[in-house]
Amino acid sequence: MKPLAIGDVTITSIVERDGPWRRPEDMFPGFRREEHPGSMARLAPEVMDEATGKMVITYQSFVVRTGRHVILVDTCTGEDKGYAAPMDFDKTPWLRALEAEGLAPEDVDYVFCTHLHIDHSGWNTKLEDGRWVPFFPRAKYVFHKGEYEAWEALAREGVERPGGAGGVWRMNCEPIMAAGQALLVEDGFEIEPGISLLLTPGHSPGHCCLDIRRGGRRALITGDMFHHQLQCHDPALSTIFCWDAEGARASRRKVFAEVADTETLLLPIHFPSPTVGRLTKASDGYDWAFVRD
Repeated sequence: MKPLAIGDVTITSIVERDGPWRRPEDMFPGFRREEHPGSMARLAPEVMDEATGKMVITYQSFVVRTGRHVILVDTCTGEDKGYAAPMDFDKTPWLRALEAEGLAPEDVDYVFCTHLHIDHSGWNTKLEDGRWVPFFPRAKYVFHKGEYEAWEALAREGVERPGGAGGVWRMNCEPIMAAGQALLVEDGFEIEPGISLLLTPGHSPGHCCLDIRRGGRRALITGDMFHHQLQCHDPALSTIFCWDAEGARASRRKVFAEVADTETLLLPIHFPSPTVGRLTKASDGYDWAFVRD
């Protein structure tokens, strides 16, 4: 992804992994590609690997520099978590990319997690002398209160859900609270003027986008509100990882209707480079266009 300017705010990307990952049939319950010939034909070449029939899925963080703060949005999967395949891929590209951004962990002022799934909160912590501690020693970690409390309750009960299995909350979230670095916030919370949270529940109970409005421009970092271009063509497609599939559909439809045919830029976490794009209304759902200049 090329650096993006939204007024005086700049946004760049730190990639942990990308490439073919899952077939749409494995990601979206009930999906049959032969029933969606129009959608398949409209896909940008970057988002589907024809050789394997798998979607191209990128795991990345976004670095938002405001002039006052450095904000890191979502922290991928992290190291030393003990995850089984396929989540046991090499994580060092993320560390190298952070360094290439000219950033050390102590340079980050805020870490914002759109939600608390395995691939969005992993670098929140690191293993140090046998215990999990915050990876970013100075940062305040911004969690939506409802999101944090929902995963905390499941952890206390010993219940696991898709996307949150393997003690994710205990490794990635509880140590942040214990260190006094957590901010539990509500919808609309502003990190600073023009940088706020937009609640988009469904994929998880307190899933949020980061809404950036500066200098007359707007960008939405959309987390997992949608994972793939197919969900633009058909917003009804929810994933196997969604806590509330119908709630996720409702959030997509609401936001898509608001931003389509406007200059609002969307930055979905899992879209490959060039990542940034816009929506336009179509006869069946929406069309996606990457920003390529």
